Amino acid sequence: MDKPKLLIIDDDESIRTQMKWALAQDYEVFLAEDAEKAIGLFNGEQPPLVTLDLGLPPYPADTSIGLKLLADILQYEPMVKIIVVSGNSEKSAAIKAVSQGAYDFFTKPVNIDELRIILKRASYVHTLEAEHKNLQKQIESRDFGEITGSSEKMQNIFSTVRKVATADVPVLITGESGTGKELIARTIHSRSVRKDKPFIPINCGAVPENLIESELFGHEKGAFTGAHIQRKGRIELAEGGTLFLDEIGDLPLPLQVKMLRFLQDHTIERVGGRETLQIDVRIVAATNRDIKRLISDGLFREDLYYRLAVVTIDLPPLRERGEDIILLAKTFLQRFSDNKTGHKSFSPEAIDAMNRYEWRGNVRELENKIRRAITFAEGKVISSADLGFEAGEKASKSLDLKKAKEEVEKRVINSALLKHNGNISRAAEELGLTRPTLHHLIKKYNIAK
Repeated sequence: MDKPKLLIIDDDESIRTQMKWALAQDYEVFLAEDAEKAIGLFNGEQPPLVTLDLGLPPYPADTSIGLKLLADILQYEPMVKIIVVSGNSEKSAAIKAVSQGAYDFFTKPVNIDELRIILKRASYVHTLEAEHKNLQKQIESRDFGEITGSSEKMQNIFSTVRKVATADVPVLITGESGTGKELIARTIHSRSVRKDKPFIPINCGAVPENLIESELFGHEKGAFTGAHIQRKGRIELAEGGTLFLDEIGDLPLPLQVKMLRFLQDHTIERVGGRETLQIDVRIVAATNRDIKRLISDGLFREDLYYRLAVVTIDLPPLRERGEDIILLAKTFLQRFSDNKTGHKSFSPEAIDAMNRYEWRGNVRELENKIRRAITFAEGKVISSADLGFEAGEKASKSLDLKKAKEEVEKRVINSALLKHNGNISRAAEELGLTRPTLHHLIKKYNIAK
């Protein structure tokens, strides 16, 4: 097992050396004599444990630098355990540091046995908290049924779904084809007060234009040729529940007017009918098209958009979900395997291919490739060929404009941090950013690791 990392911050070289030799057997020790070097090491190594002397250069007789460094580290990583080192004259400042988030404090001269006990306890608490955080993330992911995801983007989606599910307001779900828009819509319904009522989906782009009005609003007997009986539409069938309007961007303009009227007064008339029906349904819509572009092109009503998009959930494409690709692949592999196919696993080559692939068909494409692999794999290990990747295809991932911009940002931030030896303030000043913005970008691009 790897030893926990420990960052010792103290301007006294003899104390740093003493602590390093005493603790090196149990910890991977890093040393810093001032705030600048400390921030650089912390950003680079991400130690879970820190000992912090409050009296640091250039004002070692003052605790202001140490307290500021404490705040900076905790802002960047709230779970880190910081043990403050103080002289007797600084005891009140040490207590203040604990009130501001430090884990504990001890006084000089350093009692190594006492420090070992404090560090061991702090390491144990950090491990428990990290395990709890990971377990909570897994539980929250499982709580969303068929939707699997541990990436930050999906965790944010789950958080939004939890909040919006009980709000009973219209929701617009956007995202590329195959990202799971209907699954999100079903999850919103299943977590709402309407969960015991119907969930009625309709794909607005799959129904012929001359039939879509009847499908949505229903029709009376004799309303048109072939209307031999009265028929309820999808809106009426969803009474008390949720109506899911998939591919709402394909809804013809005349029907957009009728849908807007329904959203305003919650009443409908069947085709060929005169009776006004009061309907109580929740609308969740979805589209893989750029609605704002459709609006500017005169193909979608702006007033309808604002009625539908009270809350918007934008699903990320699979290629932007990082570790979720392999997590989903393993989930599908387990789901589709049976006693006949036996237990299978992915070769390193297959995992590399999946991580590099573009996934234009998103989760749906991944699911299909896993089904194919289970069928074609002759042994217990699935290769990239079993997944249907042609030679060289695994490296075909293109660098779009957004990715290119992110790569440039990452390189520029890295260069600024290296130039200023990890000093956030100076790097932020050079980049023309605020400190919180730079901290956010460092975390976003995983620069610390």
